[in-house]
Amino acid sequence: MTASNSSPQGRYPAGGDAFPHRDLLGLAGLAPHELLFLLDEAEQWVDLNRHAQKRAEVLSGLTIINAFFENSTRTLLSFEIAGKRLGADVINMHAATSSVKKGETLIDTALTLNAMRADGIVIRHASSGAVRLIAEKVDCPVLNAGDGQHEHPTQGLLDALTMRRAFRERGESGEPFCGLKVVICGDILHSRVARSNIHALTTLGAEVRVCAPPALMPAEIEQLKVTPYHDFDAALAGADVVMMLRLQLERMQGQFVPSPREYRHLYGLTVDRLAKAAPGAFVMHPGPMNRGIEIDSNVADDPRCSLITTQVEMGVAMRMACLDVLTRRGRGVEGWQ
Repeated sequence: MTASNSSPQGRYPAGGDAFPHRDLLGLAGLAPHELLFLLDEAEQWVDLNRHAQKRAEVLSGLTIINAFFENSTRTLLSFEIAGKRLGADVINMHAATSSVKKGETLIDTALTLNAMRADGIVIRHASSGAVRLIAEKVDCPVLNAGDGQHEHPTQGLLDALTMRRAFRERGESGEPFCGLKVVICGDILHSRVARSNIHALTTLGAEVRVCAPPALMPAEIEQLKVTPYHDFDAALAGADVVMMLRLQLERMQGQFVPSPREYRHLYGLTVDRLAKAAPGAFVMHPGPMNRGIEIDSNVADDPRCSLITTQVEMGVAMRMACLDVLTRRGRGVEGWQ
């Protein structure tokens, strides 16, 4: 499997002009063709991952460091699998065992990683903007695996890929995003996943509605070209996709919501509530799920509507695509110099 250099049907510029950025720190500001390019690049890796032999050697000889200053299961594991399936040497650095715990500054950590001459660094950090700070201090591509309440770009991309494939498998041709009605419900205030999804989906032409209790709705959220709701039933009317978010209690200080029971009553996705969406609406959740609070098991596990496990599968393919694309210049891939 080799990197593709052509632009199908002129969807985006050829070669490195299709994605001219060294890093992937967020989806805000990316052009529609840049998002579509990354989605298209991921398709080849979806196919590879479904084969018995799940390995390509496009990153053979390269070293990828996964520097996770914040706990993670799904994201870290999928980045590790992605790098190894591309043939890279993958090193995981956990903050709990790093010199950060000994008082080392973030900049000194960045300089240390840079001195090791990695070919790419994947970073997850609890502080918004920390990934950009590190990117400014290193010489290799940096990929944001989630920074504070800012962004989680590969999650936004994998969610868009999941939606596109789901509608295409249903028989709809072309790009499904224009006019697509997507509801994102839950802890919008603290969610970097919501922000990256909003940036990706609105850029691609979707209508995005966000729904949350007043205390968990960011001020002036309308500036992100979304429609805010506090009434979940109203937000669901005619929705094609419903994405649920968990309550990020670890980021909350003080009382943001009533009891879990009351929250489920107002904002939990049940079978009856899902019926208010468009017929055949899909259900998504980035995980981890709090079953019985923001989503009921008979919705999350329903294969007719739930795309939750598909999101996990698409995550590996999307992260493979991002690692491949961001390292092409360093590898001297034709057209990417």
